[in-house]
Amino acid sequence: MFALDSRLQQDTLPIGDFPLCRLLLSNDSNYPWFILVPRRDDISEIFQLGVADQQSLWQETTTLAELLKTAFDADKMNVGALGNVVSQLHMHVIVRKRADAAWPAPVWGKHPAVPYTAGQVGAIREQLRRVLPEDFTFLEG
Repeated sequence: MFALDSRLQQDTLPIGDFPLCRLLLSNDSNYPWFILVPRRDDISEIFQLGVADQQSLWQETTTLAELLKTAFDADKMNVGALGNVVSQLHMHVIVRKRADAAWPAPVWGKHPAVPYTAGQVGAIREQLRRVLPEDFTFLEG
C-alpha cells in the first residue's frame, strides 16, 4: 500500500494524482516547486520501477514540466531526482525565473521556506485545473 514519506507529508501540500504519481506542491512560496511521487511501495530508485512505470514516470514528469513552463512563464525548468534526504523516489519539478530568490543558484537551502497562504494555494490549484490533462485527478485540499 502506498504511503507518503513523513518528510514529504510535512513539507508539501497534496494536489492530486496522475495515473502513476501523486503531485505535491512544496510549501515554499519562494518558487513554484512541485514534486511527483510514484505511488509504489518501497521504491527509492528509478531503476527499481518496472519498465512501464519508468516510462510513465518520465512522461508525467515531462508533461508536468512543459505545462508548468507555460503556465508560470518559467525562464528555466529544474527537474531532478535526488533523494539524499528523503529516500522515497520523487521527482522535483521546479519553475525557475531569473527574478526568483535563488537565481541562478539551486533552490535547496538558499532561503528559508515561506509557507503559502490559503489564497495562494487556491490560485495555484485553479491555474493547474486549467492546464493539467484529463487523466489527472485533483485531491480536495
